[in-house]
Amino acid sequence: MSVFRPKYITFDCYGTLTRFRMSDLARTLFADQVPEEEMTRFCADFAGYRLDEVLGAWKPYRYVVMNAVERTCRRWGIRFDADVANRFYDAVPTWGPWPDVTEPLQRIAREIPLVILSNADNRQIHDNVRLLGAPFHRVYTAEDAQAYKPRMRAFEYMFDQLGCGPQDVLHVSSSLRYDLMTARDLGITHKVFVARGHEPSTPAYGYTEITDIGGLPAVVGL
Repeated sequence: MSVFRPKYITFDCYGTLTRFRMSDLARTLFADQVPEEEMTRFCADFAGYRLDEVLGAWKPYRYVVMNAVERTCRRWGIRFDADVANRFYDAVPTWGPWPDVTEPLQRIAREIPLVILSNADNRQIHDNVRLLGAPFHRVYTAEDAQAYKPRMRAFEYMFDQLGCGPQDVLHVSSSLRYDLMTARDLGITHKVFVARGHEPSTPAYGYTEITDIGGLPAVVGL
């Protein structure tokens, strides 16, 4: 069987490469307001509102987070504090990679250019990318595209900047909702789902599944 060698491997960053710690931080910051036995549901609601906040017109990521915290607090009937909400946003650039990320990416980058398409502000993402410890050909943000994933416009911006099309890339993400559903709709045939436990596997969307980035070199024949 022939192995597909893409012109670019494109990645989601937060959650896929960077260990995204929104739920960990929520458990700390709301420990005095949300009972421990209900915290998993609270974090799920927070994640749902973050997704809902990126589906419309672009706005700075600080307001995505701020609004999601406020809406979650309202739903739970607890006090909203803007200073607490800002702590989520300010923490994002400090988060480093999953332990399986750096070495495989370094190996792949010697053969295939790596690209990030991230739901981030420009002031955040470059700190996270530096912590990944691997060379990236390009890093594109929602701020650049003026659109967040899962909107098609975000992916289309990336294709325009790279001068390529859906047939030229292998897209890698740990999220179906933010990335792989849209990737399928856009005609990206070659997709990889990194099963980090954020979302259930749904093979109908047509991807190769790996447990961590250590499995990615084999997907492209390295």
